[in-house]
Amino acid sequence: MRRPRTAFFDLSCCEGCQLQVVNAGELLLEIVNLIDLVEFREAMSERHDGPLDVAFVEGSVTDEHAAARLREIRGRAKVLVALGSCASTGGVNGMKNAFDLAEIGRVVYGDGRRFFPTATTRALHQVVPVDYTIHGCPIAIPELLTVLKCILAGIPYTVPDQAVCTECKRNENVCLYDRGVTCLGPVTRAGCNSWCVNNGNICYGCRGLVSNPNEKGMLQVLTSRGISLEHVVRRMEMYNRCREEGPERAR
Repeated sequence: MRRPRTAFFDLSCCEGCQLQVVNAGELLLEIVNLIDLVEFREAMSERHDGPLDVAFVEGSVTDEHAAARLREIRGRAKVLVALGSCASTGGVNGMKNAFDLAEIGRVVYGDGRRFFPTATTRALHQVVPVDYTIHGCPIAIPELLTVLKCILAGIPYTVPDQAVCTECKRNENVCLYDRGVTCLGPVTRAGCNSWCVNNGNICYGCRGLVSNPNEKGMLQVLTSRGISLEHVVRRMEMYNRCREEGPERAR
């Protein structure tokens, strides 16, 4: 049985999700044994311009050049996977959407801004159809492997749609709100095994909102601790400025 021709690409991003793949250790051997890797700039120098079975794309669309490149990749790939927060929700690149683009260009590039045309940041599914999504900043390698096996089996992958708090409880972490720290776990989509909280950090919402967040419960927690809703919304927008309202939020 022929292994699927697979490539990794990047748009606007830090390439941290691809680096996560390269650093996967023994799991990387399991991954490369499942695919025919034909292009992956972080790991090999070969290029592939032909048809693809699977294309993993990291990064968000922040200008028309990136949109054209993404459409070209989509045209060659049977399956397109959004890899990481920038690709799935727009990620930190989406923060520029809160500002006037002309002003952004002036502040960042000054007189040279005409050489760097920019556009409203979009996640991949806001430009082309996406078949699978792997959330997170960076991605969790076990989830990448699970998605890859779903692709090979020709079945969909169901992204976990409960709050990170459920994983945090299973890992017996002390709630950060009880420590006087604001955390986005109550409204953030699980699937990372509460990775950040396990390691002493807060949840920053990099996997996006759950489709049906317990808004009433979250408000009660915030009110009881004297935390403003505006403060939490601002934090959530660090990764989720591009999100759609309504059912599309569940992607």
